[in-house]
Amino acid sequence: MLKSLTAIGVALLLLLGAGLFEWYYVNDQFGAFGEELTTLYQKADEGIANGEDAKAVQASWENRKEKLHVWIPHNDIARIDDYMAETVRLIAEKDYDLALAKLEIVIHLTKCLPDTYKPAVENIF
Repeated sequence: MLKSLTAIGVALLLLLGAGLFEWYYVNDQFGAFGEELTTLYQKADEGIANGEDAKAVQASWENRKEKLHVWIPHNDIARIDDYMAETVRLIAEKDYDLALAKLEIVIHLTKCLPDTYKPAVENIF
């Protein structure tokens, strides 16, 4: 009986630890990416962003998503991929108004997606 309770307790602690690690890691990755997006947004808003700036942010996302595939579903990653691809092209074409709209969407996603992986009651049940 004591061994069973101990095993259950250890399993619960491992699950809790994995959940906290996942949330922290995803939150950290999206936080850093959000800062890069905000910088690109400011440059686009001032009209000084170029295609290389946008490609650098997209390359940063490509590096991050390789590790994020383990933690979050493909649909969430694909949504950001789509918006980033559109943003790169719009900035390269100097269509800043549409690029700003796409960047606002991606910035919003970087703020709300990590909360869906937070170990909270609403995400468990």
